[in-house]
Amino acid sequence: MQIAGNRVGIHTSAARFAERVGDEYGFEAAIEEFLEGTKTAADAAEAVGCSIAQIVKSLVFAADGEVIVMLTVGHNCVDTDGLASELGVDTVRTADPREVKEATGWSIGGVPPFGHESSVPTYLDESLLAHDRIWAAAGTPDAVFALTPDALCRIADPEPVEAFVPA
Repeated sequence: MQIAGNRVGIHTSAARFAERVGDEYGFEAAIEEFLEGTKTAADAAEAVGCSIAQIVKSLVFAADGEVIVMLTVGHNCVDTDGLASELGVDTVRTADPREVKEATGWSIGGVPPFGHESSVPTYLDESLLAHDRIWAAAGTPDAVFALTPDALCRIADPEPVEAFVPA
């Protein structure tokens, strides 16, 4: 199901995401929902018919207790020790579900790359920039939207880092 403009019939979280990014950034998110789910990067790539390298994973971590968002391609993982070193912090760990929800406003599996509840420092795996079109979560594990790397960088304003490794 593709929704653009008319938000009737989509999950309330996806509709909230679309409304938020439209109001805050003037970005029209054409949301696609998949009943079979897009819970993993591989699921999302298969559902939309793209390469896993075109899937944006929004991973949430706590760096010395501060919540951060890492944007990486679908087949990469975050090297937390390398990231801690790069950021000049002692520890980086995966944020717990409560921390994710409080900081971003979204639940794990549906965290979009922007449109968060609070201002969250965001970091970028620059290999996402190699594609004309990329796909990201739209507020639920079953909803995605397409965007360009330029739009991602303009809206999320992420800082590039190199703490990523292939999964």
